[in-house]
Amino acid sequence: MRFASLGSGSEGNALLVEAAGGTTILVDCGFGRREAERRLRLAGCEPESLAAILVTHEHGDHVGGVLRLARAHGLPVYLTHGTLQAIAAQASELAGIDGLLRVFDSHARFECAGLGIEPVPVPHDAREPVQYVIDDGRSRLGVLTDLGHGTAHVLRALARLDALVLECNHDAGMLAANPRYPATLKRRIAGPWGHLDNDAAAGILAALDRSRMSKVVAAHLSRHNNRPELAWAALAQVLGDDARRVISIADQDAGFGWLEP
Repeated sequence: MRFASLGSGSEGNALLVEAAGGTTILVDCGFGRREAERRLRLAGCEPESLAAILVTHEHGDHVGGVLRLARAHGLPVYLTHGTLQAIAAQASELAGIDGLLRVFDSHARFECAGLGIEPVPVPHDAREPVQYVIDDGRSRLGVLTDLGHGTAHVLRALARLDALVLECNHDAGMLAANPRYPATLKRRIAGPWGHLDNDAAAGILAALDRSRMSKVVAAHLSRHNNRPELAWAALAQVLGDDARRVISIADQDAGFGWLEP
């Protein structure tokens, strides 16, 4: 199994996961259809070759391009009932796509394109948000972005990972001092249903069994409230001497290239 990002941040998110046999799925698509197609091809993936799109939740930076991309290329879309209900008000978006929708139980593992998919319900200000643990029988990849805090369930779900894409949304000091953000938005971001700051992300990483973990990617960094070196330093405090070998940073514009656990 290998994985790559088309971009990660508040302006759009999309993650490619390829099984050993070459079957590829997309986790989220927060980019417009043409931009998503451009980024897919840059990663060496033709849009029509995707086996499916998995959706984490209904926020635009994760779902904004999903339905148009799915409709254009006949791609199945996997999502929770709550996420479907949250986007159902946009009736025009759902027109002609009913047959492609696959609603799953957010507490039940399922199979998709030869990959095992374990949804992980998370605390976030969305209707029924999930993150994912994806495995191919040999490696386990955790995708953990867009949550306000780590719960006992989240930590249990992330056991025995080989790789982890982990939200490091903001530096708490930078967010607090940012004059561009109103107090209400700061409270939402930093609250228990918002986003992880660097220290909270490091705390989750520290609580996990990392004996098999060969890759950790800091993801969903805010352009305005974080810096890559701050996210890297927070995770490095946990990983110690392994930090330079293990840590990568996901970029909003370029994501990150293909990695293997």
